[in-house]
Formats: sequence, C-alpha cells, structure tokens
Amino acid sequence: MEQSVQQSCQSAERNARIGVFDSGFGGLTILHALRTVLPQYDYLYLGDNARAPYGTRSFDCVYRYTLEAVRFLFSRGCNLVILACNTASAKALRTIQQQDLPLINEKMANAQMANAQMTNDKLPNDKLPNDKLPNDKLVNVLGVIRPTVEVVPSLTHTRHVGVLATPGTVASDSYRIELLKQDDRLIVNQQACPMWVPLIENGEHTSDGAGYFVRKYVEQIMARDPQIDTLLLGCTHYPLILSQITSVLREMGAPSCRVLAQGDIVARSLADYLRRHPEYENHLSLGASCQFLTTDDAERFAAAAALFIGTAVTATHVEY
Repeated sequence: MEQSVQQSCQSAERNARIGVFDSGFGGLTILHALRTVLPQYDYLYLGDNARAPYGTRSFDCVYRYTLEAVRFLFSRGCNLVILACNTASAKALRTIQQQDLPLINEKMANAQMANAQMTNDKLPNDKLPNDKLPNDKLVNVLGVIRPTVEVVPSLTHTRHVGVLATPGTVASDSYRIELLKQDDRLIVNQQACPMWVPLIENGEHTSDGAGYFVRKYVEQIMARDPQIDTLLLGCTHYPLILSQITSVLREMGAPSCRVLAQGDIVARSLADYLRRHPEYENHLSLGASCQFLTTDDAERFAAAAALFIGTAVTATHVEY
C-alpha cells in the first residue's frame, strides 16, 4: 500500500509539458524531431502566426513578443519552453534568460512556498518537508542556435562554415558569434535567403521558380568561400528544401559539403539536457500528446501545419 501511494504521488507530480514556440510554422520541424526522439512527453506548440514574420522586426519587438509567448506557455503548464525560432533565439533568448527568468522563477517559488505553508498547516519555512521546497529554477527557456553550433567543430575539416538564414538572423550575427565561441579558428560566411520562407509557406518550394532561388543563394555563399564544407540551415523552414540544396551542391561539384538541419540536433540536445536536469524531467507528463495553438486562424494554421509535419492536425486559436 505504501509503495502504491508513493507511485501515485510521483505520477501526480508529472504534470508539466514541453512548450515549443515559433513565430509561425517553421518550428513544427523542430517539434516533429522532438516527438521522434522523445515521443513519451506531452507537448504544447504555439505559433504566433498573427504577428509573423519576426525576422524583419526590431530586437525590442521580437523580445517583447517572445516574452509574451513564453509567459503564456508557462501559464499553460509548461516547465520548459523551446524557442524553435532562430529569430527569437537570436534576438530574445539571452535577455529572457538573464533578465526575466530570475524574476519569473522567484515569483513562482514564492507562490509555491505560500501554497506549501498552507497545505502543511502553515508550518514555519524551516519545518517544511523537503519535497515541498521550491526549486531554484522552476521553469526555463532554451533556444535552437546554441545546440546547433556545438556540433560544428567536430564535423568541419576545413574550418570553413556557411550559414543560410533569414535576413533577420543574419543581421543579428548570432551564428557567427556563437560559432566562434566554439572555435575561434572557424571562418564563417552567412547568406540571407529572403525568398525561401515565403515560397515554403505558400507551398511553392518544389516549383521551378523556387529552384531558381535555391540555386541563387547556395551559389552566392559557395562563390564567396569555396572551402566551405559545412552549411548550417539557420531557419527551421529550410529542412523542407534540404533535398534541393544538396542537389545544387552536387551539381556545383561540392557533394561532400555537409548540410545540417536543426531538428535532430535540437532533439538530441534536449534529450541530453533532460538527463542532466532531472529537476525538469521528473515533472514532465508522459502522455505522448501534442496540442497546437495559434494566434491566427486555426483552420488556416492546421492546413499549413500538415505541410511541415506530414500529418493532419487540429489547432486552436488563442489570444494572450
């Protein structure tokens, strides 16, 4: 009986979900990889489609929008939020981690402490059972740039690396900065690809017209540095044109150039993070479910989402 009660309590504690946020649809490729590598957890996806794209917006605007989304996901029971958006990771993640998370965690800890005192007959703090004491960090936010760049030094032989990304991500210079933190000997070239996201979101990425723009941007970056042997796809939309990119590289005589998509990298990084941080993993619910939320029209979101993850979904419109 005692063991049964203990197991029931442990099960009851597993009530948190993993939140996945993107300004639009691209983060669905990250979500798909997360659910492939870590299928046991419950996920909550939020797309701020009504205010997309973020790439052309200022740092302050992206930070404000991203923080609103993060707070909303916390309020919906997520203890970990993945910014599955390169623009949000580049322009907002560090500020949220350094400035906002300490305040959010302190507020949540105080609320938890007050609740623990009430449920334990208002015992003094030093008399509270250990399992009722708040963690130092109850919630956290992770991005997609850091785990992506961490794998690069072990993969490149020439130390010449290329980044294909949106104009906003390129302008932030986040990839160059983070890559050089990993290895200051790397030579990093970046290429803005402004036409790729619109083509993908409109379902035109396999058309002949799309082929022109895929070739254009790949040729431009390889012409600037023919020694590039590793290309990072710095946008979560770009895995949908991975085959076209590799085809152009073969035609250019660079078939050995490695192209890195973020999904699997981010998923395996999260798996490692959860192994190292049981204070989060132990609270994640294990229902293998996923809920989709959007700030725009739910039916329109569901139709487009199927393009990114290959299956039909049901979405719900939300405002926050």
